[in-house]
Amino acid sequence: MAQGRAPDSVPRWERLVRVFLCALGLILSVYALHVEHSRENDPKYRAMCDLAESVSCSKVFTSRWGRGFGLVQLVVAKDSALNQPNSLLGIIFYSLQFGLGQMVSGTAAQVLVMTSWVSVAGSIYLASILAFVLGDFCVVCVSTYIINFALLYANLKRRAGLKVRLEKDKKR
Repeated sequence: MAQGRAPDSVPRWERLVRVFLCALGLILSVYALHVEHSRENDPKYRAMCDLAESVSCSKVFTSRWGRGFGLVQLVVAKDSALNQPNSLLGIIFYSLQFGLGQMVSGTAAQVLVMTSWVSVAGSIYLASILAFVLGDFCVVCVSTYIINFALLYANLKRRAGLKVRLEKDKKR
């Protein structure tokens, strides 16, 4: 048995990394939601992450792309219940990653990997919007992109580790 791992569990490093990444992702997502609501209620509101004209997270969060990735409003009304802030989607994603991360199964590992790939695709899309459309730098956004890539790595390692364990169990 590997050090730091109980039978039918995941390595200790992965548990710690997952808790850290999901907690940080949740904190950043809740903060982003707070900034968006504060800016909508008070256009003069200045967030801690608004460092300069071209380094402004509140500008990004309140842009068209801050809700439904800027895509949902192409299909439904801008004020539709389906057009939610990206930060709310982040809260759901990091909660899902944390919850499923507590389960040790091939199915959970597969869902973790698939949802991570979706988050990484969304991160690449939003990063390109940030750089090429908005011409802005958002510290909170870039931090969540890094978290999403790190979660993908951890989830790929988990899936690979479970496959190896399954193959070893078959040989017994």
